[in-house]
Amino acid sequence: MSDIATTVTLRALAGRPLDDHAVRDMIKATASAIAERQGVDLVIMQTEPDSITVTLRTGRIEAVGFAAELRRLTTNWYAHKYGIDNLWGEVDHEDDDGEQWKTT
Repeated sequence: MSDIATTVTLRALAGRPLDDHAVRDMIKATASAIAERQGVDLVIMQTEPDSITVTLRTGRIEAVGFAAELRRLTTNWYAHKYGIDNLWGEVDHEDDDGEQWKTT
C-alpha cells in the first residue's frame, strides 16, 4: 500500500447539482465503486453542493485518472437519467489562449 495520498476535486462549472440527494448519492456510490474496482484506498470523500473531493492513497497521475473516470461515468448516468448533456459542464475554449491556469 502506498504512503502517498492525493486529493482531487471534481467541480460543476454551473449550478449546484449535488444539492439533489439522488445525484449526490449516485456520485458517492460511483466514487466508492471505482476505488473498490481499481483497488485504490479511498481515504476521505467530501461533497459540497457543486463538487466532490476525494483523497486517495495513490499518486497524482492515478488520482487524475480516477477523477476522469468519475466524471465520465457520472456524466453518462446523468445524461441518461435527466436528459441533460453534462453534469459537470464544459469549458469554453474560445477565449482560452492556454494561459488561463495562471489566474486560477
